[in-house]
Amino acid sequence: MKADISLLDLFFNASLLVQGVMLLLLVISIISWTLIFQRWVVIQRAKQNLADFAHRFHPGADLNRLYEYVSSKRDSAEGLEHIFKTGFREFLKLNKKDLMAPQQVMEGTERALRIAMVEEEDNLEKHLPFLATVGSISVYVGLFGTVWGIMSAFRALGTAQQATLAMVAPGISEALVATALGLFATIPAIFAYNRFSQNVHSLLRHYDNLLDQFIGLLQRQLYGRPQEREEEVL
Repeated sequence: MKADISLLDLFFNASLLVQGVMLLLLVISIISWTLIFQRWVVIQRAKQNLADFAHRFHPGADLNRLYEYVSSKRDSAEGLEHIFKTGFREFLKLNKKDLMAPQQVMEGTERALRIAMVEEEDNLEKHLPFLATVGSISVYVGLFGTVWGIMSAFRALGTAQQATLAMVAPGISEALVATALGLFATIPAIFAYNRFSQNVHSLLRHYDNLLDQFIGLLQRQLYGRPQEREEEVL
């Protein structure tokens, strides 16, 4: 309790500018922790979605049945399921058109896959730039408050007739709280940004790998039909 009262005293006894810096850092820290928790939930859900989809998707998978399964889910498709659903839906739509050449069908399908991939990448990386910014500048904002507080303390000390350490110590202590708040905002933001960036890159690599397999299956399904028909005629 004494420590809490001491911190509150340091805050209320600080100059208005230093108080503003402390409040700013406190708000930034609260927003950062909120976004860290939200990003953690999103990435964990994306990992689970990837694991479930990879379990059902393999070189011998029935794409039509997989599409029906993804489309039948109550929740809207997300992650790799969203990419697969978007691409295969475009493939089915284009493949029904008699005048569409196989190459045009694949080009349209790959274009839809790329668009869906970018959407999912943006969703995974959402708010990460904010965490990177907080991790980069918060400590400097705290140092600004500290320097200003120390300057004010020494300026007051210069006008005093008898200078003692007891006169300047409270002002320096108040100023150092700003640095502490800056570090409190910076360290979690940097750690979370690096961790989440690594997770996002890992997810995107798996997405690319499975998409290459998916495109290969579509090409075999699309270009294999004429050959199968010729074999039936023979």
